This record gives sequence, C-alpha cells and structure tokens, in this order.
Amino acid sequence: MGEGWGGGSTVTAMTSLPTEPLILDSATKFPPDATGRVCVAASHAGRYATWLCARAGLRAVILSDAGIGREGAGIAGLADLDAVGMPGATVSHLTARIGDGADCLERGVISHVNETARCLGVTPGMTARDAAALLARAPFAPRPEPPEIGEARHALAAHPRAFALDSASLVTPEDAGAIVVTGSHGGLMGGKPELAIKALVFAAFFNDAGIGIEEAGTTRLPALDARGIAAATVDAMTARIGDGRSTHEDGVLSRVNTIARMLGLREGMSAREAVERLAAALPSADRTPTAPR
Repeated sequence: MGEGWGGGSTVTAMTSLPTEPLILDSATKFPPDATGRVCVAASHAGRYATWLCARAGLRAVILSDAGIGREGAGIAGLADLDAVGMPGATVSHLTARIGDGADCLERGVISHVNETARCLGVTPGMTARDAAALLARAPFAPRPEPPEIGEARHALAAHPRAFALDSASLVTPEDAGAIVVTGSHGGLMGGKPELAIKALVFAAFFNDAGIGIEEAGTTRLPALDARGIAAATVDAMTARIGDGRSTHEDGVLSRVNTIARMLGLREGMSAREAVERLAAALPSADRTPTAPR
C-alpha cells in the first residue's frame, strides 16, 4: 500500500453532524451519511481497512486491534490515518468481538491510538464509548483523500481457481467453486451466518485476528461448515492481516472446520500446503469441488 498517504483532493467539510457514533460491523461499506461521522467499525485496523475509512471521509474511527499480529499488521493503518489527519484508535480484541460493532462500542477498551487521536485526549485504557464521545467533540475540517491503492486481488499462479484477496469483501459470485485466501478476519459480521462469505466457494481462508474474546476471530468456520464450505484460519502472528498473499505465503493454520479436516487440513499446516491439498480436490475439467455439499 506504499509508504503512507498524503496529497490528493480533500473531503468536503460538514457543518452539522450527528454526535452519536456510526456503528458498523465492517469497514468495507459505508452509508452515504458517513462523511464527518465518528465511526466504530469492528474491522481490523490494517492498511486496507483504514484506507477504506479514509476514503469514506470519517471524522474519526475506532476499529479492532485484531490481535495486533505479525509485524503489527492489525494496527498498521493507524499511522496512515495520521497522514491524512484522521484520529484513529483500536479496541483490544480481548475486550470485544471483532466483526460486531455494537459490542466494540459497548465493551471495547482502547488498546492503541494514533498521534492525531492522542492529541485529542484519547488514551489506551479508555472505554470505546468514552473515546467516541470525546472524538465527536473534535473539530472536523477538510482533509486529503487517500491515493488509490494497488490491486487487492491476486491469482495464485499455480492454481487457476485459487485467489488471494486482501478482503473477503472482494469475493464475487464468479468465485463459486474457487479457493479464496483472504486477509480478512475469521469473525462473523454481526454474528450473522449468512454473511460468512458472499459466494458458494469451495474453500476459504481467513486470519484468526488473535482469536480474541469468545473466540470471535474464528466464528465464520462453523457457519461455513453449515454451507458445505471448507474453511480455516491462520494464526495472526504468522501472517499479516489484511494481506491475502501473506495469508497464503506465511500463514500457519490455527483452526479448521469439519469439512476442511475431512479434506486433510490440520492445525499447524502451512496455508500454502493447505491450498495445494484443496487444489488437488478440484477436478481439472470443470474446476468444481469434489467434496459433498
């Protein structure tokens, strides 16, 4: 995603804004009235997610630290938000469920802040609710929009029907029957099983986001079992969250669902080996899954 952000056009200033925080289960889609709002979004604070927040023109954002993880990827986007003057903070994954915005607001405790938020008085140990109220009183002025980032979807060359995606939000209906290796966390959005994945893929990989309170970072796995989809998470300390290629290249499986286990996947296996095994289960003729649905 480059060496930070800056430049570009500016977000339009708002004169009258709601003081109640905008609560979202994901930072991948914002409503039209998001501009100038303080948002509690239960995504990780990696660089792709915070780019989406900056593009939405938020006043400030509170995200999940997603277990922090390899190379600090779960909070790496906070510094990028500083570059456009946006206050950013995270709640600890041990205090609130990733993927559940209401829970992040209700139970979340701030774990990390960027310098812009720190200058406004937001500190680690503060409740998310108190931090959101404080940020709502901060002035909002036009700021640079972030530059476009590079391609967030990559074909895995050795496997025609396997793809690395920086976010599960990039899955499309055309991915039906494919293997998708995502940089997203493995938590259900708002606890809703129907949102676990957007297409009937053959298999899906996620980051476990440190697993976290109530094992929230792995809750997509049983939901995908119910849909006949093999699924696994990689340990957040082995792969950068928000980076699908790192999931594939670096990830080590931390949890697998029942269907993935039936196909030979095991905890401690590399994601690369897991993809090889799954790819072998896809017939070369029509690339449709052989596992029973």
